[in-house]
Amino acid sequence: MKTVTVNASKKYDVTIGAGLLENAGSVIKNYCRGGKVFTVSDANVFPLYGKALKESVEKQGLEFHEFVFAAGEESKNINVFSEIVENMCGAGLTRGDVAVALGGGVTGDITGFAAATYRRGIPFVQIPTSLLADVDSSVGGKTAIDLANGKNQVGAFWQPSAVICDTDTLKTLPEEEYENGCAEIIKYGMLGDRKLFEALAATPVKNDYENVITRCVEMKRDVVEADEFESGERMVLNLGHTFGHSIEKLSGYTIPHGRAVAIGMNIITKAAVELGFAPKGVDGRLAEVLKKYSLPLETDFSAKDMVKAAVGDKKTVGGSITLVVPTDIGKCILKKVPVEELERFALAGGLK
Repeated sequence: MKTVTVNASKKYDVTIGAGLLENAGSVIKNYCRGGKVFTVSDANVFPLYGKALKESVEKQGLEFHEFVFAAGEESKNINVFSEIVENMCGAGLTRGDVAVALGGGVTGDITGFAAATYRRGIPFVQIPTSLLADVDSSVGGKTAIDLANGKNQVGAFWQPSAVICDTDTLKTLPEEEYENGCAEIIKYGMLGDRKLFEALAATPVKNDYENVITRCVEMKRDVVEADEFESGERMVLNLGHTFGHSIEKLSGYTIPHGRAVAIGMNIITKAAVELGFAPKGVDGRLAEVLKKYSLPLETDFSAKDMVKAAVGDKKTVGGSITLVVPTDIGKCILKKVPVEELERFALAGGLK
């Protein structure tokens, strides 16, 4: 087991290892003064791990409540959010009780937002069960729901009280979800760790979950501690996300986040080489590693449609948008560009 401590506005530990779910109740008890634990999960995850969590919680003398929603990004909306907080109220949760997110990124985002807003904020614990959530969304305090006009348009920064990454839960992860998580891990390598990037090319992530997850969490911790509320440096974590979020939106969220980010990374890296920000060959090296994990490189959406979707994203401020542009393997810069210049990057990245 490994532990990474995050010193944000709230200090908390991220524990990573096998067999942690069995003792999750003892961790949750540390933050539960009111005696009630309200677990949010989806219809795919709860049948697998809900019973084990319930037993662990009740073993600590705590009262267990659950809310289970239909799996998928389409559930990360204001209606499901409303159901969650209504059920929290119905269960009699107080500000001394704890919300628990048991699942992937959608579950963590919507549970965190409910915890941030219910009674103006209650503690919550993240128990991610997907690789993508382990390495990215469970850490850093970003919580949100989607609107019809865009992803993560309503949310709050609300740090968890603890994050428990039980690598045993990844044994039931579908191959496609494993690959989605690998896209975010490749992102970390491109951002700031060439050694990690080269290791991904040589050794499958699933062969070294604990160390790979720990390294990604350490990298995210460093960025979050430097810029918790995304006023500057934290934007580097959006590598591939400007075009990636456009792909998700244009597909009606049928293309999952990891795959969309993979395409977005490929587009911006090709653009970086084409426009002279990165040396030749960097885009080809990234493409090789993405292919190794069966991740897509291209989209049929047009440059104009992609740009239009991107302009509506929350990353746009006034008439400009900040792009994360690779300059080499393991190195990126933030480049603020006028929105009208975004199409130049899209075309340089291979879009039509």
